[in-house]
Amino acid sequence: MAEANGPEEARVAPGTVPTSVEGDLPDGLLAAFDAYERALAADDQAALAAAFEPTATVLRADAGGLLVGHEAITAFRGRRGSGPVRRVVERHVRVVDADTALIVSVNAPAGGGRGVVTQLWRRAPGGGSGGARPWRVASAQVQAPPPAVDRRVWRVVGEPLVAGRREAGATLAAPPAGSGSGPGPAAPAGPSGATGATGATGGSDGGRAEEAPSVGTLAGETVAVKDLFAVAGHAIGAGVPARLHNAPVEARHAAAVQHLVDAGADLRGIAQTDEFAYSIAGRNSAFGTPPNPAVPGAISGGSTSGPATAVALGQVSIGLGTDTGGSLRVPASYQGLWGIRTTHGAVDRTGLLPLAPTFDTVGWLTRDVDTLRRAAAASLPAAEQVSVEPSYVVDPTLLASVAPEVRVEFGRALDEATAAGRVERPGQVQLGDVAQLFELFRVLQAFEAWQSDGDWITAHPGELAPDVASRFAFGSTITSQQADEARVALGHERRRLEALLDGRVLLLPSASSAAPSLGATAAEVDAVRSATLGLTCIAGVLGAPAVSAPVLEVPLASGRRAPVGLCLVGPRGTDLGLLGLAASWAT
Repeated sequence: MAEANGPEEARVAPGTVPTSVEGDLPDGLLAAFDAYERALAADDQAALAAAFEPTATVLRADAGGLLVGHEAITAFRGRRGSGPVRRVVERHVRVVDADTALIVSVNAPAGGGRGVVTQLWRRAPGGGSGGARPWRVASAQVQAPPPAVDRRVWRVVGEPLVAGRREAGATLAAPPAGSGSGPGPAAPAGPSGATGATGATGGSDGGRAEEAPSVGTLAGETVAVKDLFAVAGHAIGAGVPARLHNAPVEARHAAAVQHLVDAGADLRGIAQTDEFAYSIAGRNSAFGTPPNPAVPGAISGGSTSGPATAVALGQVSIGLGTDTGGSLRVPASYQGLWGIRTTHGAVDRTGLLPLAPTFDTVGWLTRDVDTLRRAAAASLPAAEQVSVEPSYVVDPTLLASVAPEVRVEFGRALDEATAAGRVERPGQVQLGDVAQLFELFRVLQAFEAWQSDGDWITAHPGELAPDVASRFAFGSTITSQQADEARVALGHERRRLEALLDGRVLLLPSASSAAPSLGATAAEVDAVRSATLGLTCIAGVLGAPAVSAPVLEVPLASGRRAPVGLCLVGPRGTDLGLLGLAASWAT
């Protein structure tokens, strides 16, 4: 949000002489430029909307990506609020013709640094009031001074925060002494040979010290760690500042963190998560929504939101996250990434802050399948992995809840792969009442979430976003008997589904739609969430691995295209084999 103090003159000095001009300066151009800056300072939404050409082709770009069309730009303005306090210090005008000019301005933000704004201005073709033709922005490129740390994405970063193992016994940890709450960089510290974690417990699913990965299999890779895992020398914040404030500093890395470090990967930092990871949207009421480079102006997907964006932006090569109800698969789908939710219990969860242990799993996000394979191989016990055949099934009834364009694209991808001879035509199955399956999942997840975090939430009222708070409130109403009944019913459903699938791989979209707009209402986001969880809960009920492959693309109203993941759900223990099958769909 912008700073509210200081007069508007601190932002712009109207009527100043341009720093340089090429061509004959058209009447009204600089007045229009000054009026735009004043509107920006005053957060005059109507004036800002009127300053841009009212077309579907008008452009605005910044570090978050490109917005196309007046509607998208106006929605962005409405979400952002007033611009940062700034003073225009240079204006360079290049006249193209009597009705077209380029203005490049340099501004000095109150927070320091220099920003550059490049605008293509055009005079409206029709007459305005009194016969004047107003000048409007046809295209704008905004370059703000980059923050040292984008708090929407990162909680704490280092270069590296923790160095990967370079030789036996030489893993380096780099925690800041005595503190894990700040966003700044940390200097390298002493050696750490920790293989477990304390302070945050997600339950141990079996160690794998005897199967430590070969040193160097992830050398050169960098990792963003979701703020649910213990990182030695830092506290776990879980996306909630008030929790971070009093959380203990962790003495050891979480097991999943240690696996990556032992394989040679460097930890770049701890990345943001949705509050207590109880969301798949990517929104965080304290830190904001990480950008979605694949679909500018759309939500990132969550709850592994920070690691996903860090990977998509090229800031790291691996995002370490969790998936309870889709928290890896959904951001992978929305941002065009590779992602895997592993077999439940396959990766040791020691040192992971739990949400719903019956469904919580560890997984990773990457930009390519080879890196994902190596991250998985470094963390999964090889002796527990089994092969999987390329035998696929689909349930057509699952597609009833997805957006029409996703349904069409999913069918196209299957037809194309079959026609090319890459796969045999998938068989059809009927999974049954998926709505009831989701309800059982929702009840048990909510009950366990309240058991995990309810005491803290009760002691700290008002600290969570309304949507997250409402889910916990629902969990507080679930009795132990209701939870036990749901658990028993889910056990029956798992056995029924396993018999129905019979070792075959279930194909379905990773999400019910492309990433919703940042301007979507709470009701719209919740509707998408419910439809998506109806898909993602299937793997959770099965305790099965699920891979999201960036295979599908759907059209947007703007004429652009957005990614949607193709999800492959395999039998338990087939994680690595499932990645091999998924790779064949991307060729």
